Amino acid sequence: MTPDPDASARLRAAVRGRVLAPDDAEYDEARRVWNGMVQKHPCLIVQAAGAGDVAPAIAFARETGLPLAIRGGGHNVAGNGSVDDGILLDMGGLHAVEVDPDSGLVRAEAGATLGDIDRATEPYALAVPVGVVSGTGIAGLTLGGGVGWLTRRYGLTIDNLVSAEVVVATGELVRASDDENPDLFWGLRGGGGNFGVVTSFTFRAHPLDPQVFAGTLIYERPRWSEALRSYVAWAADVPDEITTLVTFMVPPVDWELGSRPLMFLGFAWAGADRVEGEAVIDRLRTACSPDVAVLDPTRWLAFQSAFDRAMPKGVRAYWRNASFDRLDGPMIDTLVEHCGAQDWVGTAADLHHLGGAFGRVAEDTTAFPNRAAQFWLNIYGFWANPADDPARIGWVKGISDAMGPYAMAGQYVNFLGHDDADPYRKALAAYGPAKLERLMALKRRYDPMNLFRINHNIPPAA
Repeated sequence: MTPDPDASARLRAAVRGRVLAPDDAEYDEARRVWNGMVQKHPCLIVQAAGAGDVAPAIAFARETGLPLAIRGGGHNVAGNGSVDDGILLDMGGLHAVEVDPDSGLVRAEAGATLGDIDRATEPYALAVPVGVVSGTGIAGLTLGGGVGWLTRRYGLTIDNLVSAEVVVATGELVRASDDENPDLFWGLRGGGGNFGVVTSFTFRAHPLDPQVFAGTLIYERPRWSEALRSYVAWAADVPDEITTLVTFMVPPVDWELGSRPLMFLGFAWAGADRVEGEAVIDRLRTACSPDVAVLDPTRWLAFQSAFDRAMPKGVRAYWRNASFDRLDGPMIDTLVEHCGAQDWVGTAADLHHLGGAFGRVAEDTTAFPNRAAQFWLNIYGFWANPADDPARIGWVKGISDAMGPYAMAGQYVNFLGHDDADPYRKALAAYGPAKLERLMALKRRYDPMNLFRINHNIPPAA
């Protein structure tokens, strides 16, 4: 559908940013999202030049009836940062980050990436708990939850969100916090972009030595079962200061580690006493010595971006996830069997160890689906050749289905790929009946016409 030329002219006059149409030279690059499997063609792209451009774009979508997609940093695996025959509001040009070292508060615009925030906070020996790939947009990450290297020490990204500036479906700019619009603040923390367009976030940062104690223990395929059992026993009694992430994958060629499946046990220590952190890791190394250990101190920025090169913009991606209250023998055997069957570069599985500060947040405090989880499994692909789609997607689905019988209720929306499932059933699987009912009531209040639906949608009604 092509919008009326007069309406398009009014939109261009109402915003300071650029408005691109399909015949503009920059359009094709501007429409692309991170996931190369998703190819969508908006009829107009609004590249916001400031928060003031948001309300006119929303009004234009209401006036024309065209679907509206919102893009922040643009790293969403489901490809929800674009739309066919609709309006794309691109917030990517708004990426300023302001740090107040005295209060420890960090304000980030909606287009900022995790790398933008890390670069701003590291000089002050501060860090905001965010994800593990620096190119990820802070908006999508935060609205979904935000699992990363500081989760056990300081909780999810949403647990460190102090406030947000939001333009709701009416075009009104409101502030959401514990004291202002607390119902909206609850829904923003895990409910995705269903309630409005966030123009800025204010976070609480925490002390972190820029020369962080972090590293990776690497295990060859025959050692995985032994290593995982030792790891589970060790993880049951570790301090909050350490967060670990286990990755199963065939490493990319430029990592120079060979072309066989390996298990990477990454860790980051967020405590003040490095000696204590070394002792914690030494206990694991004693229980199950790795084949290779990389334990040199590294800068936080370098560690946060270590996995970026495996997932450049344009890769083809399909993801699934599940949470677990334990990791026992049959589950370990299933993981080892399926992850060890990889003999190609382009798929992987990440096992996030939770608990700690994450688990001490009361279940009803945020919309995030499951605080009782001890482990969260993200299964994902990152390949280049369309001919590999069936095999790579099949592997992701296969391990997801095999681990499904052990899974707890709840899905992490930031780890959900694109599919055509019914929105209500998807939302029910993600949040469960109690939280979904509350989220739907919030949706009816702030977006009853479901203007913000190009996302992991929470419908106003079943």
